[in-house]
Amino acid sequence: MKFTQTPFKGLVVIEPVVFKDARGAFFEYYREDVFKKNGIREKFVQDNHSVSAKGVLRGLHYQSSPKAQAKLVRVIRGSVFDVAVDLRAGSKTFGRYFSCVLTAENRKMLYIPKGFAHGFCALEDNTEFLYKTSSVYSPKHERGLRWNDPTLGIDWPKVKGGYQVSDRDTRYPAFQQTSRGKNR
Repeated sequence: MKFTQTPFKGLVVIEPVVFKDARGAFFEYYREDVFKKNGIREKFVQDNHSVSAKGVLRGLHYQSSPKAQAKLVRVIRGSVFDVAVDLRAGSKTFGRYFSCVLTAENRKMLYIPKGFAHGFCALEDNTEFLYKTSSVYSPKHERGLRWNDPTLGIDWPKVKGGYQVSDRDTRYPAFQQTSRGKNR
């Protein structure tokens, strides 16, 4: 596996080594010892799987302490525009976002450490998105940021027909209205 550190400390793009032959392909997408060797020591305790139509936008989600989550995200069908927003007070990249395109074909994954909000926009119908988390889902600790907050300035891709966003995700506060945004 190839581990590429992004400009955001701890946020890593991971590319598996794919073995192909006439039968198809094989690759490892998670191996604890290899991840540890590359500085990722999280113990993952929950796997999640979502299926989205083109234009579905999910996020920006995170969980507060003590139930904060690190995530390992990937796409097994279709493609997404994936976004992580740094919410770690004192970080050089606090309040900034990182984005990349994850596809079933490129097989790239993104490791998102605790302290980031996360979201994605499906770029194709029937996109299947898988992710591991380091803490189980806790409704009491669930938080979010408004996906289209101009302060964050996320350059979401244009999608024919517009975005499909849940009512819950449209009600999240802007970054500046959160305690994290006031830490600037």
